[in-house]
Order: sequence, then structure tokens, then C-alpha cells
Amino acid sequence: MSSSDQDLDRLDECLSALPQENLPMTLSEFDGYVTGILACPDLIPPSEWLPHVWGEIGDACFPDLTTAEATIAVVMAHYNSVASEVTKTPWIEPIYEVDPSSDETLWEPWVDGFTRAMRLRPEAWQVVLEQADDETKSSLIFLMSLQELNEGISRFTEEEIDEIDIQAPDLIPICVAAILLVSRPELVMEVDNISRAPIQSKRPGRNDPCPCGSGRKFKQCCGKN
Repeated sequence: MSSSDQDLDRLDECLSALPQENLPMTLSEFDGYVTGILACPDLIPPSEWLPHVWGEIGDACFPDLTTAEATIAVVMAHYNSVASEVTKTPWIEPIYEVDPSSDETLWEPWVDGFTRAMRLRPEAWQVVLEQADDETKSSLIFLMSLQELNEGISRFTEEEIDEIDIQAPDLIPICVAAILLVSRPELVMEVDNISRAPIQSKRPGRNDPCPCGSGRKFKQCCGKN
């Protein structure tokens, strides 16, 4: 993600300053939400998706105009940052939360945000699901399965859930890349030159050859964020 740490800290502060009783999005959830909006084959205007960022009532309840303008500015800046990165490579870098007590990577808020974005255009996503190849279908189904797991309605066994929980942070970017190449190919540069790994594979290591075929290491090419 190209946003600087300072920009992300400011965005986190603005989201945290919203009335918490309205359950506004967290930084990780918003990052997934924005990614889901950009991955949608239909254009979703900010006037439609912004209210969901503020919380359940759709009203940010800003105390004054200055706060409103500042908050909307940093929110849109992150949206534009993610959009800019997607035009360079489908290999996004999700912003995950980390449990401070265990250092465990928490992928659940990000997936919750992504699937909330999908719910804004269920018909469009259904068309993608019906027309996509097996890899893209598997990627969409996997992300939706993660949300079911997050909501506690998954039918996986405890052993399967433990394994998925470990692999999810690495598999999510692979799934999103597969989806973007089908749902928004016009956003992705050099689509035909990008190798699409199956979702069972892990994201390339930093010193592995870049899947785009450039001949450079992943960390020096598409993984350079």
C-alpha cells in the first residue's frame, strides 16, 4: 500500500474519532471495503458508499464543518491511494489488524469490509460468479466462506477453521488478484502478463521471481510497496 504510515495513522485517528456507538468502520475494515468497491464491475459513487463508513445509522455526526472536511479528505485520499495501486498491480497489500496480546494477524475485519462492499452490488457480483473461470469462482467463494467463518456460521470443522485461520492472510491477496483480473481488467496494467497462481498457493516470497514475468524479484517489482 502506497499510503505513508503518517497518512494511515491520520486516517485511523479520524475513523476512531467517529461516534463509536454507531459502529463506524475501523482502518482494516475500511481498507477491505475500499478494495471491494474498486473490485466491483459496477462503478459505485462515494455518495452511496461513504455513509456505510460512518456506521450503522449512515451519519457521521460531525461536530463541525472543519472536522467533516478533514475526515472526508483522508477517507477519499485512501480510496484514491488504493485505486492507484490497483492500476499498477493486482497484488494488493491488505491492512490487517494485529492482536496486541498475541501478535496474531486478524484478517476478519478486512474480509468483513470487502464483503460489505460486495453487498452494495449483489447482482453485479452474481454475474461475475456465473461468468468467471474456475479460479475466480473459487476466489470469490473462499472470501465469502471467510466471512461466514467470521460471522460464526461456517460449516467447517474446528480443525479446518484453524488451518484456514493460519492461511487466510496469505490467501486473501491471491484471491483479490484473481478477482480483479476478471472483474476490473481495465484497471490492471499488463493483465496478460500476470501469472495467476491457484488459490491453494501462497503469495510469492519477497525473493521469489515476480509472477508478472518481469524477471525481477517480487520485492523489487510487484511486491515493492
